[in-house]
Order: sequence, then structure tokens, then C-alpha cells
Amino acid sequence: MSPQAAHNIADSTFAFIGCSEVQEILGRQADDEKELAELVEEVPLDSIHFHTHSYFLRHRFIERAYPNDFSQWVVMQIGDHVLGERLAVVDPFDYPNLEDLREEIISIIDDHLSRMSIIPRVVFGEPFHFKRSRILEVPIGLEARSLADFRRVVADVDVSAIYFHMFEAHFRLGREESDFSAWIRTGLGLHELADRIRSINPYLGSLERLRSSLITACDEFLGRA
Repeated sequence: MSPQAAHNIADSTFAFIGCSEVQEILGRQADDEKELAELVEEVPLDSIHFHTHSYFLRHRFIERAYPNDFSQWVVMQIGDHVLGERLAVVDPFDYPNLEDLREEIISIIDDHLSRMSIIPRVVFGEPFHFKRSRILEVPIGLEARSLADFRRVVADVDVSAIYFHMFEAHFRLGREESDFSAWIRTGLGLHELADRIRSINPYLGSLERLRSSLITACDEFLGRA
């Protein structure tokens, strides 16, 4: 990167967009782990997205040991820590699409049940209610034209914008990379920084930790310039 590169002015501004989530209950519920696997196989793919990716939008600031609804339920409502930990390490970003992610979740549950003499079920806890959601875009009137602008806005913007541009754009909208890395690559011509931001795994921590990783990456490039 040349000393001037970090001060490039993009031809087009980056418009930050926040989001809100409208949830829909599907009317399907699981009372045991076998039913959970069967319904994971049947429900629409956007329900799989809701219970894995959208989990982070609902828990914006808190990092949890079981970072998806499936692992959280089998631990908290059934008390099956073994399956909970196996599901907790499933990284949605390792799978090219939601169908492959679905198959992995089913495979883990089926393998776990094959080792059990009885099917773990809810006794005193709550059933698992399958849901899906619709993400509503919320323009927030903040834009960036340079890397310094981008860093400044990322530091203060509502975390729903971090979620929208890092999670939604890449997965539900089917884009090759996040909105952030795409704009830094094509708008500012900072390919090295774009590659670094593209390599950040949003699944490893809360949205606030993701914000910190973005700021750190920008600061290092601005410092070198």
C-alpha cells in the first residue's frame, strides 16, 4: 500500500444501512432432540438462518458460550451439554450455503442420538419453537467517502448496521463478500485491507467485538499511511 492509498477518495460514497427484525413463529415445535433434527430437516431455510446467523442481531452486545439457538436450547432446556457443545462449534461461515449448514446440524444431532439409549427431551424446560424473520433495512443517513470516514462511522454506528453489512449481505443476499470489504476493494482500491476484513469471521464473538476488529484493521492501515 502506498502512503497515499489510505487517503483515497472513493468515486461513490458508502451509505450505511441499519436493520430491524420482524419475527414470525412457524407453529412447529420440538420437545426432544429427535424432533429437533426432524424439524430442522423440514423447516424453510430462512428458519435455519434465523436460528444461527440472526442470533447475533438478537444478542448484539453479549458473547455467549452457545452462539446459536439450537445449542442454547439443548443445554438450557434439556440439559444436554455434550450435544450443546457440539452444536456450539458449528461455524456457519464454514458452509457455502444454508442447505449445507442444515445438513451438518442434522448430522451432528443424528450422530449424538445414535450413541444414546434414550432420547433426551424437555422435562421442566420449554419446547424449541421454530421461527423465521424478515430483515427490514433502515437507512441511517451516515456515509463514508474515505477510509478515515469509514473508520469514524464504524466506531459510532448502531451495531445493526455492522450486522447488516457483514452478515446479511454475504449470506441472505448471496454476495461474494461483505459490503464493507467490497467497497474498500472496489471503491478505495485497498485490496490488502479488503482481504483482511473479508477474513474476519463474524461468528467469533458479539457484534461489538466485530466492530472492534474492523476498527483495529482500519487503524493499522491508517497508521502505516
